[in-house]
Amino acid sequence: MIDPSPAITLALAEADQPAGRERFLGLVYNDLVRIARAELNRHRRGATLDTCALVNEAYLKLFEGAGLDYENRRHFYATAARAMRQVVIDHARARLAERRGGGAEHVALDALEGQPLPVDAQAEQLLAIDKALEKLAALDERLVKVVELRFFAGLEVKDIAELLGVSEPTIKRDTRAAKAFLHQQLALGA
Repeated sequence: MIDPSPAITLALAEADQPAGRERFLGLVYNDLVRIARAELNRHRRGATLDTCALVNEAYLKLFEGAGLDYENRRHFYATAARAMRQVVIDHARARLAERRGGGAEHVALDALEGQPLPVDAQAEQLLAIDKALEKLAALDERLVKVVELRFFAGLEVKDIAELLGVSEPTIKRDTRAAKAFLHQQLALGA
């Protein structure tokens, strides 16, 4: 469960300064580790990316450059989920470049939910999912946010609904719609 405390929102406002950034990181670090651990648990067999590396890489993406422009904690966590997705996809691309796709087994999109999906062994599948998510973003950005928060950050429906300011049934509908779109795209060879 994501920390709902107002302290995060207050610290976020001060995160553009080094001391404020350090305070903010202290408040959200455990959430980021939990999100990273959930993401990596989906990609366990033979993975070379660990929780600490994923959090560190995501942190660099979140705070690179001088301009921190997070409107609120919802925006921060949505951006954190996207950053972790990008780190995993970048890692998959690098692994795929190393082995040039030899012998990758096909895994259905449902494998993202609950079943381990190894980053190294499933690099091609992760890249296909990423490409399909880019197509989905052109149609409905919220559906992509739901997928990122649900499947890449491992958040529960309740937390996603709270972060996005919609009802839990809306998140469930969005999840079904996104999965249907992604299944279709993956079947077409997105």
